Amino acid sequence: MILSKTLLISFFKHVIIITCKGGSHMAIVHLKNKQNGTTYVYESENYWDKNKKQSRSRRKCLGKLDPATGELILSKNIQYQLPVISKPGPVPITEIKHSFYGATFLLDNIGELTGITADLRKCFPTTYKQILSIAYFLILEDYNPLYRFPKWSATHRHPYGKDITSLRSSEFFMSITEADRERFFQLQGRRRLENEYWAYDITSLSSYSECLKQVRYGKNKEHDHLEQINLAMLFGEKSGLPFYYRKLPGNIPDVKTVKNLLSDIDFLDYGKVKLVMDRGFYSEENINGLFHEHLKFIVATKTNLRYVKDAIDSVKPTIGNWSNYDPDQNLYITSQSIWWDYRKERPNKGDIERGKRRVYLHIYFDKERESNESQKFSKQLVSLKRELESGKRVVEHEPQYVKYFLIEGNTNSGIKVIPRQEVIDLVQKHHGFFALLSNDVKDPILALQLYRSKDLIEKGFGDLKDHLSFRRMEVSSELSLDGKLFIEFIALIFLSYIKKIMQDKHLFQNYTMHGLLDEFDIIDCYEQPGHDIRWGETTKKQRDLFKEFGVQFPTTL
Repeated sequence: MILSKTLLISFFKHVIIITCKGGSHMAIVHLKNKQNGTTYVYESENYWDKNKKQSRSRRKCLGKLDPATGELILSKNIQYQLPVISKPGPVPITEIKHSFYGATFLLDNIGELTGITADLRKCFPTTYKQILSIAYFLILEDYNPLYRFPKWSATHRHPYGKDITSLRSSEFFMSITEADRERFFQLQGRRRLENEYWAYDITSLSSYSECLKQVRYGKNKEHDHLEQINLAMLFGEKSGLPFYYRKLPGNIPDVKTVKNLLSDIDFLDYGKVKLVMDRGFYSEENINGLFHEHLKFIVATKTNLRYVKDAIDSVKPTIGNWSNYDPDQNLYITSQSIWWDYRKERPNKGDIERGKRRVYLHIYFDKERESNESQKFSKQLVSLKRELESGKRVVEHEPQYVKYFLIEGNTNSGIKVIPRQEVIDLVQKHHGFFALLSNDVKDPILALQLYRSKDLIEKGFGDLKDHLSFRRMEVSSELSLDGKLFIEFIALIFLSYIKKIMQDKHLFQNYTMHGLLDEFDIIDCYEQPGHDIRWGETTKKQRDLFKEFGVQFPTTL
């Protein structure tokens, strides 16, 4: 049986999640079989197992999608009844209430403008209002723990409109399933596909918990002596908005994550995307993987790579010429086209695919950076020499001792430390240089601008940890962490949108993020049964701020 196109559209529009007896939920899940290319459609029922005290799921195959038309072909003996869903509408006011509504009204409108609310409604039709309300609380009441939600809820108008206790919120976090989250990532990602690069980076989140499986000791960028998990995230370069994240074990190095990122991009059906990554993700395997998936990229490279060193040596005599200077970037810039030796193992055929791929190597020289790096390197050498002479050697520094010094004598007769000047000169030779590799952008200035746009993801990580108080994970189970992290991510999308508008409209000249939200938050409203919402007094400055965000504030004041 094949559903008609009209019925199919109705099917996917309405049958996203069905609330069943006992609080279980049914979702429609698409899974693509990579061996035969067939996309199967499953009815996935998520329910709460009271005995195991965790969310569980069971799936039933409904059929597959027709590869030509995209229509659902039902399996034999499957009869699917489309549920009747009432049309959503405004919730009638049932009590007299005085609430603050300015800031949450702004967030309501941002949710509509960005598609956050629409996508949440599709993926979480029965709980999206709770998700939004908790996200609003995290944004407007930063540094306040979630058990303070009841107090905030009592004084603010918000989507859910009711209290969510600390106990209820923990249960709610555990009800947010991975299938629903991935559906949301898919919908948001498609909104960010309009010819923009995606910045990819990883941050670490520390934890005191001993119950989380992925918590491990790893390279901590903030030098916390705590176990951690890592969080990988994608941001749109033009939109400035995040739309995907993945939780990783804390001991996984950045470079090892790109392979799974490429698999996720394929699974979420994002299409042919463009990625910007720093040099922590650079490896020959990753570059070959990006070529294999036909993805465009800009990646920072290490200057100690053979082909990069050769390129720097070839331009070093002339890169300091005035003709290579860009006053806007305050850098000396040059670029060259080179060939990448592409290789990819093909296990099915038992051979290796080889070939040449054109790439652009952009080289940048910064005189101030050269001075800073030389000074830092000299201090490092002095510190290493003192460690050797005092006999207080550091195990982690042994490779550097051997690389930069000849050591004669012993502790009894006296140690003589002789610098390997030729090695030191080779290192200093490349100070002040950095390079970008791209298979798409020929213009080195444009490549640099796109690469620097990835700073927004660092700012996003800062907002997640500081403004949204997620520097330490205060959860005790994997399911709670997954659910809370998702809502923190929703809040981060809102925050990123606000920050982008504030930057574009130069609002940071007069406001901090907190100050701007406080300016909106003091606007109140009155609710009475049988009457429309009546707004309190507003100033011209407040109404002008709404206009800056593209929000039409009600004129009936």
